[in-house]
Amino acid sequence: MAIGLNGVLSMQTELLHIGFGNVLSISRVVAIVSPNSAPSKRLVQEGKTEGRIIDMTSGRRTKAVLVMDTGHIVLAAIAPDTIARRVAVSDRLIASGEVDD
Repeated sequence: MAIGLNGVLSMQTELLHIGFGNVLSISRVVAIVSPNSAPSKRLVQEGKTEGRIIDMTSGRRTKAVLVMDTGHIVLAAIAPDTIARRVAVSDRLIASGEVDD
């Protein structure tokens, strides 16, 4: 949360680019996992049957599964370590003051 110029308390949403023009709110991500393990495959299958899947792969192969705090499952076409690196870079920029809050 931040206090804006007008003195009003506001929440800032940090958006993360996850490929092919897709972005999501990084503050809502609970976990980033590889889609190759049996538990993550089960998670994706259950999400599909329950209608909780958000496919952001643009037709490409799923390389990361992101679990959101809303219970939704986001499929991404970039690797989990790439997403984690982007989050780390974003955090460093914010901490150094190079990005406006």
